Amino acid sequence: MAKKTISLTIDEKPVSVKEGTTIMEAAESLGITIPRLCYHPDLSLAGSCRVCIVEVEGMGFFMASCSVAVWEGMVVRTNSPEIRQARRDIVELLLDNHSKDCQTCERDGHCELQNLAYSMGVRRRLFEGKRKEFPVDESSYSVVRNPEKCVLCGRCVRVCAEIQGVNNLSQHGRGFNTVVGPAHLADMDDSVCIQCGQCINVCPTAALLEKSNTDDVWKALADPELHVVVQTAPSIRAAIGEGFGMEPGTPATGQMITALRLLGFDAVFDTDYGADLTIVEEAHEFLTRLDDGGPLPMITSCSPGWISFMEKFYPALIPHASTCKSPMSMLSTLAKTYYAKKKGIDPSKIYVVAVMPCVAKKYEANRKEHMMADGRPYTDAVLTTRELIWMIKCYGIHFVNLDDGEFDAPLGLASGAGDIFGTTGGVMEATLRAASELVTGKPADRLEFTEVRAVEGLRETYVAIGDRSIHLGVANGLQNAKVLLDKVVEGSEKFEVIEVMACPGGCIGGGGQPYPPEELKVLDPELLAKRAKALYTIDSGKKLRKSYENPAIQELYDEFLGSPGSEKAHKLLHTKYEARLPRGVR
Repeated sequence: MAKKTISLTIDEKPVSVKEGTTIMEAAESLGITIPRLCYHPDLSLAGSCRVCIVEVEGMGFFMASCSVAVWEGMVVRTNSPEIRQARRDIVELLLDNHSKDCQTCERDGHCELQNLAYSMGVRRRLFEGKRKEFPVDESSYSVVRNPEKCVLCGRCVRVCAEIQGVNNLSQHGRGFNTVVGPAHLADMDDSVCIQCGQCINVCPTAALLEKSNTDDVWKALADPELHVVVQTAPSIRAAIGEGFGMEPGTPATGQMITALRLLGFDAVFDTDYGADLTIVEEAHEFLTRLDDGGPLPMITSCSPGWISFMEKFYPALIPHASTCKSPMSMLSTLAKTYYAKKKGIDPSKIYVVAVMPCVAKKYEANRKEHMMADGRPYTDAVLTTRELIWMIKCYGIHFVNLDDGEFDAPLGLASGAGDIFGTTGGVMEATLRAASELVTGKPADRLEFTEVRAVEGLRETYVAIGDRSIHLGVANGLQNAKVLLDKVVEGSEKFEVIEVMACPGGCIGGGGQPYPPEELKVLDPELLAKRAKALYTIDSGKKLRKSYENPAIQELYDEFLGSPGSEKAHKLLHTKYEARLPRGVR
C-alpha cells in the first residue's frame, strides 16, 4: 500500500514527504543539511550523539532529527540561536573528553569530529578535567583499536552486526567508563574479529585504524641490499585517484605505476596477473569437482575476511572452499620463486610489498600457511590504498599530473578478467569466461556475464555452460553471505559455485579504501558503483580478456609449473584452512 503524504514546515519552508520520512531526510529534500555524527545512511538509527537535534514547535525539548519521523503540520527549526548553541555545547563536551593530538592523528583532515568543531566555531576547549584513559589495542595484524578517541557513536558496533553479521563489538561499562570493544574486552586478536576493517571505514574519528606498515616499507626502500617489488590489486587503480581530488571511479592505473616507481620500487607488478593465475587454477579445480562429484558448491577463497569468517562461524564449509591462494599470495609466491629464478636474485633479498584495498590482507600475509620454508613470509608488507596515498603525498609527488607507466614483466601482464576481480561478481564472471570455453572446447560465445554482477549485495542465478545449467550464488557483505551459506548448511538449495566477498561491493568497498568526500559515505551504493564501473571500463578496453589466453601465464606453466593443477602448482599456489576459535571460547 502506498504511503500517504505528510506536509510540514522546516525553517519556514513548506515541504511534503512520504509518511515515515525522518526530519533529517525531509530537511535534505529542501537542501538543508543538519549536522550529524552517529548517523550513517546504511546503518540502523541510534540517535545517540544528539548532534542533529532540532526544535519542533510544541515540544518542550530538542529532538534528534535522524530518528524522529515527521508528522502532519509539524513545524521545525534547524538553525535558531538556541539550537546552534546546544549543538556546539555537545561537540565541545565531546572534544573535552577527546585526545589532543589532532595535528599528529592519522585522521587529521578526514575526521568528522574535527570537521564538526570547525563548522560550529569551536575554537577552544572549555573543560580541562579528567579524560577517559584506556589502553590502545594493537594485538591484531590488521585493526588498531584506540578507545581514547572513541565518541561512542556506535557506528562500528552496527556495521559489524548489521552489515558483516560478526557482532564482535559492543559497548561495555557505564557513564564515564563506557568503552567499545570485543566481548569481555578481549584483545581484537583473541576475539571473533575477521579483520575486514569495515569498522574503520565507518568510524568518524581515529578510534579504529588499520595497522600501518609504512615504516617497514620506507626502511626496505632505503636498504640497498634489498630488491623491493610491489604489486597492486585491481581495485586500487579504481579508487586511488580519490585521494588526490579525482572524481570517484576514475581509472588511474598508469599514474599509480609511475608514482610507485618514483617512490623507489625496483619492479612494479600487477596483482591482476595473480588473478589470471587464480582463475586458471580455480577453473581447473571447479571442473574437476564438477566431474568428480564434489565437494560442491565450491566457494571462492580470494577474500581473507571471508576465509576468517568461514573458519570461525562456518567451519563445516571448509571442504567447500577453493584451495587456491588469493591473487596476492600467488603473485608473492611467484616473486620469490619464479621471478627470483629468472632474474638470478636470492629470494632472501627480495622484499614483496602488496598494495591492497583490504586490511585483512595484512592478516593473510602473516598466516602460517603463507610462510616460506625458512619462516619468512612470501608477502613482506601490505599497504592499504590509504597508506599508499599518504606515502605518495609524503614524497611530494603530483599524482594527477603524472604520465602513464607500464607494469614490469613477467608478472605485469594481465587480462581484463583479472581487473574485474575487484568488484563483487568479478571472480565469478572471470571464472565463467574460462570454464565455459574449457567445457565446450570452443571459443566462448560471450565474455560478459552481467547476471552475476551484484553490487547490491546478493544474487542467485543459473548460467548455461555447454549443456549444463550451473546454479550460482554471489554475495558481498557477510550478512548477505549468510543467506546463501545457511541454505548450503541446511541442504535446502543446491549450488555448484558461490562467490563470497567480505566487504560491501567487494574489494572496491574494502576496509583500506580512501575515505570518500563527505557527501558520499563508504558504503554508498553510488560510490561503489562508480568504482566498479572503472574496473569494467578497464576490462572492456583491453584486447586480452581471458585469463587462460594470457601469454605470460602460458609461459609460466611452460617454464615453471607444468600444467594447471600439477603437483608443483598445488605446492606453490594452493593452501588449506582450519577451524579457528577465539582463545576465550576454545
